[in-house]
Amino acid sequence: MDPKSLNKTETHSIIEALLFSVEEPLTQEQVKDCIAKEIDLPSVIDDLNDFYARTNTPLIIQKVADGFQVMVTDRYNDYLIRLDHSRTQSRLSDSALEVLSIIAYKQPCTKSEVDSIRGVSSYLKTLLEKDLIEIKGRVSGPGRPLLYGTTKKFLKYFGLDSLDSLPRMKELEEIINEESQKDE
Repeated sequence: MDPKSLNKTETHSIIEALLFSVEEPLTQEQVKDCIAKEIDLPSVIDDLNDFYARTNTPLIIQKVADGFQVMVTDRYNDYLIRLDHSRTQSRLSDSALEVLSIIAYKQPCTKSEVDSIRGVSSYLKTLLEKDLIEIKGRVSGPGRPLLYGTTKKFLKYFGLDSLDSLPRMKELEEIINEESQKDE
């Protein structure tokens, strides 16, 4: 699609319809099954994002968990937060976020590894119920403890494409240092 043009092709409209129809991120494989021909999905997504930007549409399509998903641009976050009371009720506690971050960075890891880092009992049951973590297997040693890791829903919840998108530990340390200097 010519970036100067505001017209969408039938393929663009089909992809847009598919994006709005699925709950999970739309994958290249799903598109291939629906359209029955090979298309360059990232290129179509770029065209649609360009169209949205040129028409001041509050939408953006982002790569999330091996697929693409329609999202609202950050400019409208305050309005969405006010509207969506259920999201605020389903927020994770600070303790659950601590456990989730330990698992995300150390995975696969056992409950005892998480508890030894935190120093207190973990929130694994809550995170399992919310489908943010899953059992990845067992350790082959004594007692055969369960190994936990993050899920695709974890990636979707935090708007990440992959675990490689997580900030590096050095970046986190810099952010923490900047925040503590602001507080002083």
